[in-house]
Amino acid sequence: MGSPPPALRNKGRYVLAALALVGGLWACRRPESGPPPAQASAPAASRPAPDPNAPGCLGDAPAVAQAPPPPQPLSGHLGLWVAEVDPATLQPIRAVAENPDGVFPLASTYKQAVLWAVLRALDAGTLQPNERFDVSRENQSLGAYPFDGTAVRDLTVRMIHKSDNTATDILHRRVGLGTVQRLADNLGLCRTRLILTTKDWWAAQAGLSKTFDGNPDWGLATGPERERLAAAIDADARQYRADYLQRQLDRYFEGEPKPADDLRVHNLSSPYEFATFLTHEYLRPGLSPRALAWQREVAAQGFGRSALREETRHNVALFGGKGGNGWRILTYTGYFETKGGRHVVYAFMQHGSDETYTMSNTRRAFAWINAAVDAVLEGESTVPSQTASP
Repeated sequence: MGSPPPALRNKGRYVLAALALVGGLWACRRPESGPPPAQASAPAASRPAPDPNAPGCLGDAPAVAQAPPPPQPLSGHLGLWVAEVDPATLQPIRAVAENPDGVFPLASTYKQAVLWAVLRALDAGTLQPNERFDVSRENQSLGAYPFDGTAVRDLTVRMIHKSDNTATDILHRRVGLGTVQRLADNLGLCRTRLILTTKDWWAAQAGLSKTFDGNPDWGLATGPERERLAAAIDADARQYRADYLQRQLDRYFEGEPKPADDLRVHNLSSPYEFATFLTHEYLRPGLSPRALAWQREVAAQGFGRSALREETRHNVALFGGKGGNGWRILTYTGYFETKGGRHVVYAFMQHGSDETYTMSNTRRAFAWINAAVDAVLEGESTVPSQTASP
């Protein structure tokens, strides 16, 4: 989630982390040739979207108090869910919200889901902590990337602390695209998509996936069909060098990008669903003591704690969080436990911002998050007692 070079910021290009390929082995190879790919579009779906309130789905957020207005201006489509949760039931005790069921691109905040899947795989013995991985033409994504031979723990640190896209993609593919998605499916989060790697969604948006272009309503697929299509999109993406992908993505964003395209290609969720996901990940992760210690150490390195209001920050005993940004997209999500034993989860989402480079909105975003945290921690119960368990 690093800053792109000034030239890219001035042109408003989409970069999640600055591309660092100069002088590397793969930068020396000749990129793919051929006509410029067609821009991605968002054709009308040919079948109805799944009902997020259908049996087996979590459903809409409970009725809660309106979140306080953003203290500083924020443009575009906004969503917020901040709640104190009961650690025994995982239900919200009090919460405030704005558009909690709206669907937003997650950008890099989804990497928290990959961390959870990796730790569960370590506990299950399907992934070994001493496994090491190399960076290749196929698995390298945009931005900085790890050295060859990097082990699992270091990849998880790079993924959360540095928002390293290649480290994320290596781990996501290793545990399985569908494995990460099933973490959400098993919680009934029917608005949430976590199945694509970073390179996959950029390749789709740049027009480099025949599978994606040939299945305009692929995002409506669920279960085995979604896994099959995601695997095919991933195979398409792995054909391209990262520098070639960056150029084609720049070409797309210098054209006429549409917010609807983001919703077709990105991993997605709503503020309420992703906050529910984090509640389970951090309060009931089902991890061994070793894996739980790993989770706490790595998740604490994600961005967010330093942006909490000073009085809140000094009262935090445990923290896990992550941010994500993209072209007109910004997300900040996380969980913290206070020294007094109160558990708070938050999810801020912005899509279609007036600013193309959205990191400049960070202070404004956390001004709103902090105002909502204050309202939750200082207020009375705002959630009906009959709220059903997910």
